[in-house]
Amino acid sequence: MDKPRTLLRNPARLKRKSKHAAGSLLRYFLLIGVGVVFLYPILYMIVNSFKNVTDLVNPTIEWVPSSLYIGNFRKALQVLDYGRSFVFTLLLVTAATLLQTLCCSLAGYALARHRFPLKGMWIVMIVATFIIPTQVTLIPKYLLYTTYHLVDSPLAVLVPSAFGQGVNSAIFILVFYQFFSSYPKSFDEAAQMDGAGLWKVFFRIALPICVPAVIISLLFSFVWTWNETYTSGTLMGKSFRTLPMKLASFVESYNTAYSSGTAGLSRLNEGIRLSATMLVIAPLLALYLVLQRQFIEGIESTGLTGE
Repeated sequence: MDKPRTLLRNPARLKRKSKHAAGSLLRYFLLIGVGVVFLYPILYMIVNSFKNVTDLVNPTIEWVPSSLYIGNFRKALQVLDYGRSFVFTLLLVTAATLLQTLCCSLAGYALARHRFPLKGMWIVMIVATFIIPTQVTLIPKYLLYTTYHLVDSPLAVLVPSAFGQGVNSAIFILVFYQFFSSYPKSFDEAAQMDGAGLWKVFFRIALPICVPAVIISLLFSFVWTWNETYTSGTLMGKSFRTLPMKLASFVESYNTAYSSGTAGLSRLNEGIRLSATMLVIAPLLALYLVLQRQFIEGIESTGLTGE
């Protein structure tokens, strides 16, 4: 009973309380609105992937299907050859991610800790590899890879990753450069005075201090390499195709696997397409749900996003 009387006796405090409540309400409203914008496509995909043909053409059924129909997923699994494609994609992306993280960490450490001629020029060239569009360098890259017999092989992805030319490698080199420059050089010098060599200093001193940069590189490199289809699809050819690559040609593959049956039962519809899309992005969604804390910390510390 005393608190309302106190507020009535103090109009300024009551006004501050009202402004605070209005500000909180506005923030929650904006957050809910942004959340709906981002979640709507995912919810739409999940709901429609479980609809049968009848539900898809029924305008009265929008968010709640009459029954959970899994036939769309059966056809999508078959067309995508999901088992073998998933294993191949996972192994390829994991190997490329590990190689890219190792190479970028070494390059970032060298730039941050050592002096060598034309160091500034090399940093500018690293940034230029990120600024120049991929389409501009695709033809010279294809000719170069053909010379070294890397085309039509997973090596077209693994070898560039091992030498710091993977997907957005320039960003990770600069991230490691920033982190390695942030701690005192006396740590390295003390280890060298105790008899540690350059490799031991890197793996025992520098890398453990920059664990956040390693986590950022692993997470974002995995996501970006998984989603990359333009360059990898051109260089690896049709013999080696990841799940996103097969999704890009899903319509053609489906029409080849299924002939147009009666009553449209075997025809490609929106539910089958969305089921295939859901199967392809499901591993990334699972990865985010498990490591969402690391994703958020990576965005906060570096400003990177997962696009």
